[in-house]
Amino acid sequence: MAELPWLTILGIGEDGASGLSDAARAALDAAELVMGAPRHLTLLPGLRCETVEWPVPFAEGIPLLLAQRGRRVVLLASGDPFWFGAGTSVTRHLAPGEWIAHPAAASFAIAAARLGWAVQETTCLGLHAAPCARLRPHLAPSQRLMVLVRDGAAVGEVARYLAETGFGGSTLHVLEALGGARERVRQTIAASFALADVAHPVLLGIEVRGDGAVLPATNGRPDVWFASDGQLTKQPVRALTLAALAPRPGELLWDIGAGSGSIGIEWLLAHPANRAVAIEANPARAERARANAATLGADRLDVRTGRAPEMLPEGMPDAVFIGGGLSPSLLAALWGRLPQGTRLVANAVTLESEALLAQWHGRVGGTLLRIELADAAPLGGRHGWKARYPVVQWSIVR
Repeated sequence: MAELPWLTILGIGEDGASGLSDAARAALDAAELVMGAPRHLTLLPGLRCETVEWPVPFAEGIPLLLAQRGRRVVLLASGDPFWFGAGTSVTRHLAPGEWIAHPAAASFAIAAARLGWAVQETTCLGLHAAPCARLRPHLAPSQRLMVLVRDGAAVGEVARYLAETGFGGSTLHVLEALGGARERVRQTIAASFALADVAHPVLLGIEVRGDGAVLPATNGRPDVWFASDGQLTKQPVRALTLAALAPRPGELLWDIGAGSGSIGIEWLLAHPANRAVAIEANPARAERARANAATLGADRLDVRTGRAPEMLPEGMPDAVFIGGGLSPSLLAALWGRLPQGTRLVANAVTLESEALLAQWHGRVGGTLLRIELADAAPLGGRHGWKARYPVVQWSIVR
């Protein structure tokens, strides 16, 4: 029989030892050291080996764990360690074959069994260390969410956020200590939330109701969603720009001259695994981009204040958008650095920028698109077309 890895990641539920599999029990019996949060350790009062409480913040425990190589170690984690759990935070530091995991029933699975909800039709989120605004893209009437939160106080924060965004009529199912002797399931309305004794661990089931504004799911969201000083890629042009950038799951965007951050934000909203770095020279606009991202649940937007090409990040992107600061030196720097396959899109409004894009189109190819839009506007007692400034868009795959 092959030798077991030195580390066992053991999912534990609120039922403690009674819910462990035979393999999990065998790992505990063979352990020289058990590490876990104080709550997890109290769920296993019969441990005969050395125990160590995992520190807060979580990252401080990683070097303590890695220092135990060569011993039989069990790391306790909640439920399924790889579903909004500690699993990947630990295994990214380990080589294949160094660890094995035994998950317990995930909180989402138990909650679905209590509520009668289909997990595959329910949005599952973890807000342990994330702001309530992460809920924003998912708030639409009749949607169901299951949300892990850090403690009882966070339940009240979620209720207030729902009320502030116009969804105070949402039903909250407050599920505490699922699967254990302390399990409790209660129901209330977000706008009238008054529970003062919600205990950790807790999961929220949310049935969304209300007349709050719903964030559209397609690229080219209405301009009203983005605070700006006028430096904003407007809705129709933004939709065409995102279509040209063609975000794919897990990809990285550099948004150069980010303005209000709308391109980078919509890139992130396209898929939860997407990443984006926004570069903006104006500090006030950079801060506004951060605020817009936070409001729309895309707070992972990495906004950097400065100018490109001096502020170009390390590593390589999958796509680059130039919305401001277009110059010969910037294009030359990007062209010399970007690897094959990178998608590059640049928008120009001024004649000088148009000429620059035309030069590069003639030199290396790609596609030039002239976007001319007009809006109906009062003209005397009737209406006529009022033209916007045309936008020239150059897109190319390096």
